[in-house]
Amino acid sequence: MKPNLDTIIQDCIKAIEQLQTPTSKKFIEDVGEALANCFRNGNKVLLAGNGGSLCDASHFAEELTGFFRKKRQALPAIALNDPGHITCTGNDLGFDWIFSRGIEALGKPGDIFIGLTTSGNSANIINAFEEAKKRNLLTVAFLGKGGGQLKGIADFELIIDGFATSDRIQEAHMTAIHVIIELMESHLFYCIPQAAKF
Repeated sequence: MKPNLDTIIQDCIKAIEQLQTPTSKKFIEDVGEALANCFRNGNKVLLAGNGGSLCDASHFAEELTGFFRKKRQALPAIALNDPGHITCTGNDLGFDWIFSRGIEALGKPGDIFIGLTTSGNSANIINAFEEAKKRNLLTVAFLGKGGGQLKGIADFELIIDGFATSDRIQEAHMTAIHVIIELMESHLFYCIPQAAKF
């Protein structure tokens, strides 16, 4: 049976519309400000996810190390996607430890860890959050499907609900990521202080 194109597009819109809720907007504003403060203080961002969510993490990182909308200095962000590290750690310790091991190697207090998992139940992401907490990193979770085991664990969390598959959730995640970066850049580079009032 041929899928209904209008229904598919409406589902896409429904996912993005969840970013308009007060909870989602607060998440976006808070994470944009937290990223600005992180970079202002000389810290970095570490990111992780599986499959499409790792691609989204990589996209997030390159928008920071490269450029977003305007030319500005490069910002320190690392997606934990190195194939040598992943295959070495996966082979020696198991796939559940590939990201926590990266945080153990690279994470410092004041850094931010951003984990993306549409189920909230990925063991390697759960372990990464535990390691990040242990090392006093600020934590940000992009979740779906009710949040899973990671609900309530991160300092900041976004949950995109109402979708059984990951694609719509990831589309909303990526929209939120772009808005967060836009806000972060405005905090860090483009805000013009208001004139003092006497």
